[in-house]
Amino acid sequence: MDMNQYLEVFIEESKEHLQSCNEQLLELEKNPEDINIVNEIFRSAHTLKGMSATMGYEDLAKLTHQMENVLDAIRNHKIKFNPEILDVVFLAVDDLEAMVQSIADGGDGKRDVSDVVAKLLLIEKGESPVQAVAKSEVAVAVAERIPTVKSIYDEFEMTVLQQSKEQGFETFEITVSLREDCLLKAARVFMVFEILEKIGEVIKSNPSVEQLEEEQFDHEFTVTIVSKDTKDDIQKKVMKVSEVERVDVNLLSLADLRLIDNETKEPVTSKEKVDEEKEMASNGELKNQEEKKTASSAKQSSSKTIRVNIERLDILMNLFEELVIDRGRLEQISRDLNNQELYETVERTSRITGDLQNIILNMRMVPVETVFNRFPRMVRQLARDLNKKIHLEIIGAETELDRTVIDEIGDPLVHLIRNALDHGVETPEVRKASGKSEEGTVVLKAYHSGNHVFIEIEDDGAGISREKVLAKALKSGIVTEQTAAAMTDQQVYELILASGFSTAEKISDVSGRGVGLDVVKSTIESLGGSISIDSKLGHGSVFSIQLPLTLSIISVMLTEIQQEKFAIPLSSIIETAIVKKSDILNAHNQRVIDFRGKVVPLLFLKDLFEVPVLEEEEDEFYSVVIVRKGDKMAGLVVDSFIGQLEVVLKSLGNYLTNVFAISGATILGDGQVALIVDCNALIK
Repeated sequence: MDMNQYLEVFIEESKEHLQSCNEQLLELEKNPEDINIVNEIFRSAHTLKGMSATMGYEDLAKLTHQMENVLDAIRNHKIKFNPEILDVVFLAVDDLEAMVQSIADGGDGKRDVSDVVAKLLLIEKGESPVQAVAKSEVAVAVAERIPTVKSIYDEFEMTVLQQSKEQGFETFEITVSLREDCLLKAARVFMVFEILEKIGEVIKSNPSVEQLEEEQFDHEFTVTIVSKDTKDDIQKKVMKVSEVERVDVNLLSLADLRLIDNETKEPVTSKEKVDEEKEMASNGELKNQEEKKTASSAKQSSSKTIRVNIERLDILMNLFEELVIDRGRLEQISRDLNNQELYETVERTSRITGDLQNIILNMRMVPVETVFNRFPRMVRQLARDLNKKIHLEIIGAETELDRTVIDEIGDPLVHLIRNALDHGVETPEVRKASGKSEEGTVVLKAYHSGNHVFIEIEDDGAGISREKVLAKALKSGIVTEQTAAAMTDQQVYELILASGFSTAEKISDVSGRGVGLDVVKSTIESLGGSISIDSKLGHGSVFSIQLPLTLSIISVMLTEIQQEKFAIPLSSIIETAIVKKSDILNAHNQRVIDFRGKVVPLLFLKDLFEVPVLEEEEDEFYSVVIVRKGDKMAGLVVDSFIGQLEVVLKSLGNYLTNVFAISGATILGDGQVALIVDCNALIK
């Protein structure tokens, strides 16, 4: 059977099980007496072991098996759980994650895990994992505990093997290696099978007989037979075939064999199957097995899901974007022709594509939980490294974001959380002296608001000192004294996002408050988002990130300047206004207007974008779009408003990467190209 077709599913499901292990281990640390949590971790490890063995990743299966033994001993009260054991199990999970990542990157998933296996073996014996064990001892112990079984058996094959055993036959697993320069591999396989069929009965081969006949294997294959011959006799007879380089014969007991569990479709040893049934019987569960099967099948039918590669969704999204452009074109044509039947058809098409758009966008939405779930483990480890007591609280992990945004937001969040832990939350001694509880709290919160998702990182630590930040900013020449005097607290705090800015007196291995925050800011802004900071000295800080729900289809206000069209994102617009020329004032060589009691500067897009003047305007009014970024506002002056519509954001390509205040372009219904204005860049 070709396992490559299942590789992607194996990788995804392995990551899910390992994440579940991480989360449940953190829960177990809080509730060490809760055996239900141990059972959850055991189930995840058991499933991962079965999947790994089926896929042929023996190193993964062996390590998971050893971890499973320790968990089994804990849940059966043979050993008592303690933080020392937790650390070792976490190390095992780290190794498993590294092996799965190796497989995902095209590797073989192999890794030297002898050290962690040694510790797990000692824990299982009831000894301290700190004791050292020689690698050779570990290898022998592992080999003794976990026989290498390369084939998986179904119930029919297991029945044959059991009946053969009762009739005095032994089960052998024979691995035959041909020389690398062997030319007629299929012929050598035929000769090996001819010998094996004379000395016993062939039960299974891996790869299958068909694949062996078609030479769909490298230079090694495995055959399971039942025979009354001895191990040495079998080896000698097979070695007589020319061009056979090596023959390994393993005598297997029925307890060693893995079969496919009919309920879970996971490989388990026959001994494990019997043990599980005994356990179920002792719990009075065996008699309810049929009811459980019914409930399980009902659950499966009610929640049917399918995994889809993100590349396919990207292709679907690109095709739909083209459809949106054509939809706009059709709407324009129907208005120009003024044909009622065409108008009605286009109207119906628009409704259907609108529904289709919502479905496609929802398919691409992923809960931020996929990013958030890596942080509890990270916070636990950092808190220990820093000798701090920190509780991480996660709120709104079910909030959904576009997959492309999710992929990019992970690293900035890691950096902000590391900063909060290192320089936000104080040490227990300092907190106690300040009248706070010894344990600090970091809250990671996500929520929807309009067409945006907000992610906040809040800590109850020392906060940011306005005086320190300003002193450093003045010293570095980032601001002048005149500018500094007029800055609000929030504007001062946001200075720490400037490149290379840091108020940390000592830069640690973890972070220096401000070091690298300029990268965080640029990453978030490249996603069309923004970051703001609020802080209260002695009480803590809040870093708030605003992100768009999706990146490709946006709502805009279409405007016109001379005969050029510009699109302004609705997410940046407060409102539109018609302003009399006589109401425009001058302040510090800048034209401004009084907008609801606030002084708002005017930006003439005609001048900023150097639009060629084809005809002079003589109107006494200006059309103004009021836009906002954070607490800053500006009025964008245009010739006229065309209206609101949804457009597809297209990049300007590799040749036009640094065009000022233009984030992209779109194709309108009449075939014209409209540039999309980057309001953040204009206000900045």
